[in-house]
Amino acid sequence: MSEGLSSGRLPAGFTTPGSSSFTEFIGRVSPDLLPAGRPLPLGATVAAPHGTTIVCLEYAGGVVMAGDRRATMGNLIANRDMEKVFAADEYAVVGIAGTAGLAIELVKLYQVELEHYEKIEGTLMSVEGKANRLASMIRGNLAMAMQGLSVVPLFAGYDLDDRAGRIYSYDVTGGCYREHDHHSIGSGSLFARGAMKKLWRPGLDEAATARVAVEALYDAADDDSATGGPDLGRRIWPTLAVVDREGVRFLDDDTLAGVVEQVVADRQGNPGGAR
Repeated sequence: MSEGLSSGRLPAGFTTPGSSSFTEFIGRVSPDLLPAGRPLPLGATVAAPHGTTIVCLEYAGGVVMAGDRRATMGNLIANRDMEKVFAADEYAVVGIAGTAGLAIELVKLYQVELEHYEKIEGTLMSVEGKANRLASMIRGNLAMAMQGLSVVPLFAGYDLDDRAGRIYSYDVTGGCYREHDHHSIGSGSLFARGAMKKLWRPGLDEAATARVAVEALYDAADDDSATGGPDLGRRIWPTLAVVDREGVRFLDDDTLAGVVEQVVADRQGNPGGAR
C-alpha cells in the first residue's frame, strides 16, 4: 500500500472491481484492520466488560428495541450508562450483547457496510439482506468467539415493502434466525422473555409496546445482576429505539422517564408485577 501512495496513485486494491461489501474490501486490502484480523494468542483470556440485556418487540406500526445500560466485568459494574442499541441505517437498529468493546467495533463496521452498499448500489439493502450481511460479519469473528470474546447482536428493521417490523437473532457461528412477535438476548433474556410472553399481545400500539419493553427489562434486572434496572437517582433510563415507516428514532429522556417512573410506581408493593 505504501508503494502506491508514494507514487501519488491509489494502490491497485482500491481500483480493482469487487463486490459492494466494504468488509470484503477491507479483508482484501488490509485484513489486519478487521476485528477478526487481530487474533489473541492461543489460550489467552481477557477480562473485558460485557453488555446485556436487549429486548425487541413487534407492534402494529413497526418494531421497538430496548436495552439496559449496565456493562459488567466479572462481579463488578464496569459501566452504568453504556449505550447498547444503535441505528444501523435509516430503517434498522442493532442491539449488542457480549464483549462490549468488540461489539461496538462490529456495529460501527456494520454501519459503514450498509452505507457503503447504499452508495455503490444506489439503493437500500433489503431487511433480509441486512440481516444476512450481519450474520456473515459475526461468522468472521468465530475465532475470537472461541477464545471467549463473543458478540451476539439482535437485529431489527422495517420492511418498506411489507410495511412491518422484522426481528432477527444470531448465534456465535453466524446463524441467522427470523423471530416473530418478540425476542431478547443477553444474560437477563430468560427473565425478559418470560415477561414479554405475559405482557405482549398482537395489535399493541407504540406506547404500549414501549411500556412492555421497559417492564421486560425491569423483570430482567430483578433477577439478573448483570442487567441494570432503572436508576432514578442518577436518572439513567434504558435506551429505546422505534423503527417504523418514518425511519429510526430514539425516545428522549423525558419520554422515557415518564414510562419508567410509571412502571416503578405500579410495582410499589407489587414487585412481581402481578396483574
